[in-house]
Amino acid sequence: MFRWYAVNTYSGHEKKVKENLEHRLRTMGQQHNVRQIVIPTEQVQELKDGQKVQKEQRTMPGYLLINMNLTDESWSVVKGTPGVTGFVGPRGEPVPLTQQEVDRILKREVIERPRQRAQFQVGDQVKVVSGPLSDFSGEVAEINPDAGKLKVLVSIFGRETPVEVGFDQVKKIG
Repeated sequence: MFRWYAVNTYSGHEKKVKENLEHRLRTMGQQHNVRQIVIPTEQVQELKDGQKVQKEQRTMPGYLLINMNLTDESWSVVKGTPGVTGFVGPRGEPVPLTQQEVDRILKREVIERPRQRAQFQVGDQVKVVSGPLSDFSGEVAEINPDAGKLKVLVSIFGRETPVEVGFDQVKKIG
C-alpha cells in the first residue's frame, strides 16, 4: 500500500539525496515501489539591490517526503542511500504520515502566496527610492515581514518622523 513517509537527510543535501535515491531505485529495480519524492519548498520574494527576486526555499530543511509502498526491499534501498540518516519514527522505524499532515505540507508548497523576506535589520540606514518621500534617507526602526513593510525614521523639517514604506520602496545605503 502506498503511503507517505518522511525521511531525514543531511541538511542542505536534500536535492543530491533525492537524485541519488532516484538513481538507486532505478538501478535496483525498485522504482515501482516509489511514486513520488518531494523536497518540501515554498516560493519567497526577496529584495536584492532594490529588485524583487522570486526564490524557492525549503520549508523542512533536512527532510524528504516519499510516497512509497514500504517493503523490505524498498526500505533497504531508501535507508542505504548516501545522505539518508533514517526514516522519521521511533527508533528510525518508518511511520506513515497522516493524510492531514501530507496535505498541510504539500498544499503549502502550491497555494501559499509568496511572502517577501526583508534584507534589512533594525538600525540599517536606507534611502527611499520611490513614493512621495523619494530621496529621503533614514534609519529602519521596525520591520513587519508579514506585511512587507518597514517603519523608517526620516528627518522631515528637522524632526525625526516615522514613515511606513514597502520593502521595494527603499534601498540600503552603503
